[in-house]
Amino acid sequence: MTHWWRHAAIYQIYVRSFADGNGDGTGDLAGVRSRLPYLRELGVDALWFNPWYTSPMADGGYDVADYRDIDPLFGSLAEAEQLITEAHGHGLRVLVDLVPNHCSDQHAWFRAALAAGPGAPERERFWFVPGRGGSGELPPNDWVSYFGGSAWTRVTEADGSAGPWYLHMFAPEQPDLNWEHPEVRAEFEDILRFWLDRGVDGFRIDVAHGLAKKPGLPDVGPDPDVTDLPYQDCDEVHDIYRSWRKILDSYDGDRTFVGEVWLPAAEQTARYLRPDELHSAFNFDFLCCPWDAAALRGVVDSTFAGHAPVGAPPTWVLSNHDTIRHVTRYGREDTSFDMGDKRLLDPSDPVLGRRRARAAALLTLSLPGGVYVYQGDELGLPEVQDLPDALIQDPTFERSGGVDRGRDGCRIPLPWQSGGPSLGFSPPGAKAPWLPQPADWAELSASAQEADPDSFLTLYRAALALRRERLTSLGETLTWVDAGRDTVCFDRGDAFRCLVNLGDPVALPPDARVLMASAELDEPGVLPRDTAVWLER
Repeated sequence: MTHWWRHAAIYQIYVRSFADGNGDGTGDLAGVRSRLPYLRELGVDALWFNPWYTSPMADGGYDVADYRDIDPLFGSLAEAEQLITEAHGHGLRVLVDLVPNHCSDQHAWFRAALAAGPGAPERERFWFVPGRGGSGELPPNDWVSYFGGSAWTRVTEADGSAGPWYLHMFAPEQPDLNWEHPEVRAEFEDILRFWLDRGVDGFRIDVAHGLAKKPGLPDVGPDPDVTDLPYQDCDEVHDIYRSWRKILDSYDGDRTFVGEVWLPAAEQTARYLRPDELHSAFNFDFLCCPWDAAALRGVVDSTFAGHAPVGAPPTWVLSNHDTIRHVTRYGREDTSFDMGDKRLLDPSDPVLGRRRARAAALLTLSLPGGVYVYQGDELGLPEVQDLPDALIQDPTFERSGGVDRGRDGCRIPLPWQSGGPSLGFSPPGAKAPWLPQPADWAELSASAQEADPDSFLTLYRAALALRRERLTSLGETLTWVDAGRDTVCFDRGDAFRCLVNLGDPVALPPDARVLMASAELDEPGVLPRDTAVWLER
């Protein structure tokens, strides 16, 4: 039996921006339920939901206050259970986001830790550490938050005195949990069972490489080895996933883990994908790769080489809720990406970006393994680059002093219809969307693209259908074909070829039939620049 997750097309839903069912301007579970037929017709196999748990929303829901309940902004636990059942009825599996590295500062555990005072056992579930300096006025070490600034915040005790510092590798509202504490491990094992009992088919694990910390929490130092940082990829993390895997495997239904494992070396990532740990991990090397034939071929080769020793399937992803949308990225002079990217306002050619994004869609959907589609990818949505400062909610904006514009530009509410104040995101008479939509998104709406044979939506629907019909049964290998220096060309089996041209026009094989193309061929038998075709040989 081939496991479904080895070749699945998984659609990422950022609930807050997907569809608003109750008219408050924020996406919710009612909105998702109303759009399940759209997702089924799109042709994906599963849905991954960003965190829907109770949260103060200091970091878009990644600051979880209650892992066993739904934030009222989105609905209720009963509605989540109904959504899972309805999704299954549409043939869609459901993955939920799990955030184990940190919780919210409003979580009952952290509130109890603050209230309990110095040295209390409640504080042992977190990293409360005395400061350095004569009176503890300096942070315990030199760690820097992923969001900018120190990774430490000092506690003010109930009597007004300065207390120890607590660790937060992200925002101060997101205290890191201490995974050396047995109660932390037991709690998350119970959370896994809670959602598995409600029928979820798997979990996306946030910051999967970050849970364990090096003993003693040593300094990073002035010239750190990026493959050996004290706050990520510590050996102890693998024991956690081995225990989780036993729990998952005890349930029926072929359930799965996918890890957000963003590490510099392929062999580091591969350790998370050993047969008794996680099933797959996001391919960030591919996401970050520039639009360059040699670079793309290199990433595909290194992906297969890294995954082969552990027998894990590769995954392919172009965008997500943390990255600049690839339509915009591909239209820039520098088409690469990294998490420290501060070039959000760099100019981008929208026509070029859209053309390349269409070609990239056919490339990713034809590669062996699993593929992720971020909501709006199928509509060709660009990054919104001109959000007013006053509307930006991403904590990275404030913590970087405005240098990092943050991630809100890829989280704009979706356009469903060509008219109305929210382009169909909300029902008539609703409040304005929580982030404003550009006026020119009307022409990118799902309804505008529905009947257009040349639209992004039509391309994705056709490609996903052909992928399911022809490609998922072809195995997990490919054979490179030399079609020119500026091409990415490979065969899967004896009858299918994907050819992507990033350079001057190239001739198509005379004996091949075009199954689909990312753009119109200017002349028969010739593939233009920045165009991809699927060929039947």
